[in-house]
Parts: sequence; structure tokens; C-alpha cells
Amino acid sequence: MRRVVVTGMGMVTPVGNDLESTWASLLEGKSGVGTISLFDARTFPTRIAAEVKDFHLDRYRDDAGRWANHSRNTKFTLAAAQMAMEDSGLLESGPVLDRARFGVYLGAGEGQQDFPRFVKLVHKSTHGGKVATSEFTRLGRHELHPIAEAEQEPGTPAAHLANVFGAKGLNANCLTACAASSQAIGEAYEMIRAECADVVLSGGTHSMIHPFGVTGFILLTALSTRNDEPTQASRPFDRDRDGFILGEGAGMLILEELEHAKARGARIYGEIVGYGSTADAFRITDSHDEGRGAIACIREALADARISPDQIDYINAHGTSTKVNDSIETLAIKKAFGEAAYQVPISSTKSMMGHLIAAAGSVEAIVCLLAIRDGVLPPTVNLDQPDSDCDLDYIPHVSRRQNVDIALSNSFGFGGQNITLILRRFTE
Repeated sequence: MRRVVVTGMGMVTPVGNDLESTWASLLEGKSGVGTISLFDARTFPTRIAAEVKDFHLDRYRDDAGRWANHSRNTKFTLAAAQMAMEDSGLLESGPVLDRARFGVYLGAGEGQQDFPRFVKLVHKSTHGGKVATSEFTRLGRHELHPIAEAEQEPGTPAAHLANVFGAKGLNANCLTACAASSQAIGEAYEMIRAECADVVLSGGTHSMIHPFGVTGFILLTALSTRNDEPTQASRPFDRDRDGFILGEGAGMLILEELEHAKARGARIYGEIVGYGSTADAFRITDSHDEGRGAIACIREALADARISPDQIDYINAHGTSTKVNDSIETLAIKKAFGEAAYQVPISSTKSMMGHLIAAAGSVEAIVCLLAIRDGVLPPTVNLDQPDSDCDLDYIPHVSRRQNVDIALSNSFGFGGQNITLILRRFTE
């Protein structure tokens, strides 16, 4: 099998608008959670989220005006991809990069809903308490914005990236909820190993901080209602956790076949060596109570990497801060790792960034590579009273200096999709 390395990275998150500012904030234990400002949420049970702040696309791209009417999903991914491409040196590679073997594989979420126009249109076409569908259609042809409508589709950001960077190879998007961008990275890894591509721009982007998105998670009783203490609301593995915090952003990585990267003298952040993908085949919103899918997924990734659990130096947990997820993930790590589970340090960076949904896995894979690069582990903040079911080493409160050669990242999505990635320090 061909080896797959990471040669470029970029991210936009609630705690930083680039790679290094995000990483510095995470190591400092800085929270990006605050009162929702993107819409009026005063009447909602949950009024807090982790929003991307002070973001302006013109800081990253000269053609920012072209994207003025596009969604936050698209703008985040354009910025993160631009940073990753510049970081990789591929923009200057010229003939070294065969565009027909350069692909895009994203785990992008559904785009931002055109809520104001939709509500206005429903109001205009409602008579006697019923929506007149023929009138809705007639008015919609004039009032709905074509770009806004196209931006609602999850596959749109991948198409934009192919156009902007001239990626003429494979182009795909998977939307497996909270596991989406991790699965995209795993599938891109497999495509390169199978000689279907030499370079893939992979990762995820998502923003669900809008009335439809927040309402959906409220109905699932999945969000924290700790509105008066926003920076303390995301509490993975803590006894008093009451739900996750909705976040937004994008994380993009350049995956490259090793010999291709070496031929152009690329800097290598690390190597992807393991990928596990399973389904719980249980319920849409709950993990299996014995963690069967998560256990199988972790074991599959370890087998793919041909390493044993005691070789893992750090786990970036899915760690959402919900009652079920944190206890089931802890159980799965114990079952898959055995006694080694009590020796490996674990943290949830969602305690600071919130849950970026489809984009979460790619950002957390980048965190693993930065931990390998710098030999420091980000903390789990707000872990004041550990749950009795969550008794592993979750790196509470403050970051920890430790050498990392191999890191593991878990992503578990609604619908029972489980993804585990294993990343390793590059050696010849």
C-alpha cells in the first residue's frame, strides 16, 4: 500500500481564525462559547453557541467579493483550504501537480438555510391558515435567491474548491453527521493508497448556528442550557454535563502520497496510518449501550495501523459533553484498549470549541498532528467533578507537556456512524 502523509493544514474555529491562533487558544484552555449573535435566540431554551468571530474572507482571498452571497460553510472552507494549500506549497508546484490526480473529498454539512426569505415567502402565500403551494411556487421563482438555494446543498463546497484550485480528479462529499469530515479524511486516505489520486484536499466545514439548526438539536434535548455560564457549559466527562455546545468552522488538510510529497520537497506534518469505520446499526440518536460500534471501529483502526493500544500516546476524544456519548466512549476505549486505557492521556477539545458537527473530525485530526509536532496535549476544561463512569485520564483544566508519536482521534455521529483515525509522526 502507498503511504499517505499530511503536507498542509488550515482551520477556522470559534477560538481562532487560523492554525496557530486556534492551537494557542486550545493550549491556554480558552473557550469560544458565548451568547448567540447570528440570530435572535432570546426565546430559545439554549441561547449560547461557539461562533467563529471577527472572520473576513478578504484576509485569505483576493476574490472575496465573488463570495459575498455565499454561505458561512463556503466562506469557512475557502479560507481553511487557502491556508492549507499555501501551507503545503502546492500553489507553487506548477507541473509537479497533475491536476487530473488532484481530488477533493469533504465531509461538509448542509449549507445555511435561507431562513429570512423562506419565512417571508411562507407568510406571503398563507391564506386562512394554509400555505397555497401554487402561490408559494410562483412567488418563489422571483424571491428566492439562486445562490442561497444552491448553498444549502452539502456537496456545493467541494465543487467550489475544485473550481478554485483546479482539482480535476475525484470530487466527493459525505455527510455522516458528526463523523463526516473524519470519514472524508479516511476515504481520501484509502483513495490515495489505492492509486486513485496522488493529492486530495480533504476535511470538513459546517455552520448550524441558525434557527433551524438550533431548534433541531433542542428538540433532541442534546444542547446545554447553561446560558448564564457559557464558557463553562461544555463539560465533557464531568458529572454535571447537560449537553453539547453547537459550534461552527472548517478544517482542511492536504493528503499526499509519500513519494509525491518527497519529490517536491514538501514538509510533512505526519502520516495517516489507521482508519476504522463502522455502524452501530442501533438507533438514530443514541449510541449502542454497550458501545459495540465504537469498540469495533477503534479495533479496526488499530489493526489497519498494525499497532497495539499501548503504542497510542494521545486520544482526542469525540467527547461531546452529553450524558450518553461520554460514558459510552469511555466504555469503548476501555474495551478496545484493555489496561492500556488507564495509561493513555485523553482530552476533548470540544470543551473549548464546542461541537463543529460535520467539521469536528477534521479539526480534531489537525489537533492530533499539532500535538505530535509540538509535544504538548490540549486540556479538557470544565472537568471539575468527573463522572463515576468516566474514570480515565482526561487531562483536566491545563495542557500537558508530553512527547507524542502516535495519536488517535474518535468521531461518532448521529445515526450510529463511527470513525477512528490514527496519525503518526513521520519516519522514513
